[in-house]
Amino acid sequence: MFRIKTRFPVVALAGALLGCGGSAYGGPTAPPPPPPTNTVAATNALVFTPATVNVAVGETVTFTFGSIAHNVFFAAQAGAPANIDGNNASTDVQRMFNTAGTYTFTCHIHPQMHGTVQVQ
Repeated sequence: MFRIKTRFPVVALAGALLGCGGSAYGGPTAPPPPPPTNTVAATNALVFTPATVNVAVGETVTFTFGSIAHNVFFAAQAGAPANIDGNNASTDVQRMFNTAGTYTFTCHIHPQMHGTVQVQ
């Protein structure tokens, strides 16, 4: 009978702790942050998605590169941000657009990949 009495509080405590829910670190885990709205993904399907992104003057666009290397070259025009040259894979690169206009870009590694940033 002594064993039953000493085990019961331990079992009850374990059950109470497990019944509280949450994570092992003392509380519920936060949901992942939403993806940035001004993001262009250079995909493994060899397309930029979305093909066109609309931003306000002064906003930043994040170019996300998957496991296949890509780059981003903007058509030469006033206000265009710096190109993203090289072979970029598994990384994100940001560019700020400070001048209103329509900026087209392509991947020089995969010339069939085209996109547009419209800045208003």
